Amino acid sequence: MSRILIVEDEERIASFVRKGLDASGFTTTVVGTRAEAVDYAVTGGFDLVLLDLGLPDTDGFDVLRRVRSLGVEVPVVILTARDGVRDTVTGLEIGADDYVTKPFRFEELLARVRLRMRAERPADLTVLRAGGLALDLRTRRVAVEGDSVDLTAREFALMELLMRHPGQVLTRQQMLSHVWGYDHDPGSNVVDVFVRALRRKVGAERIVTVRGMGYRLTG
Repeated sequence: MSRILIVEDEERIASFVRKGLDASGFTTTVVGTRAEAVDYAVTGGFDLVLLDLGLPDTDGFDVLRRVRSLGVEVPVVILTARDGVRDTVTGLEIGADDYVTKPFRFEELLARVRLRMRAERPADLTVLRAGGLALDLRTRRVAVEGDSVDLTAREFALMELLMRHPGQVLTRQQMLSHVWGYDHDPGSNVVDVFVRALRRKVGAERIVTVRGMGYRLTG
């Protein structure tokens, strides 16, 4: 299922877009600040980003520049209340793939989203490798030093996230959003439960706890 990151601080618009996309078969996550937008985008867990230019703590262009500077190539569709040609051109020049001007009909937004989803992108790797592990994205099995191990659907999604970012600290919130679709649930320990399950299967030493932050897969 395709995942879309919605960067929009206006609750009414965010809810409208999210409900429509969810009903159209997409999985969505909503954030409303620069820090959250960049943090979530760099996980690599999204197929498209809808980016509002009018964020409360920054200009959306700043988010786009930061994401592109980090090498994130996910398609970005700008949502903007600005109708000036200059802003449109600026967005496209710094890495946006398309734009939709507010107010818009949901059907128009959905058409733009589907168009960008169909656009040709480089073929993904079918096997991810890190530190003696090999995760086959087709069979959804992980090989530990050559020995094949079965994973549940949630374990696979969590393992894939970790293996796409070896050596990088991933927060529990990032993991919740990517694997379970939660935006905010600080009281949940589901991430810790599944990390323990993965450690039993791939080796406890491979997934390191970073106190007060999250988890990191050793490279």
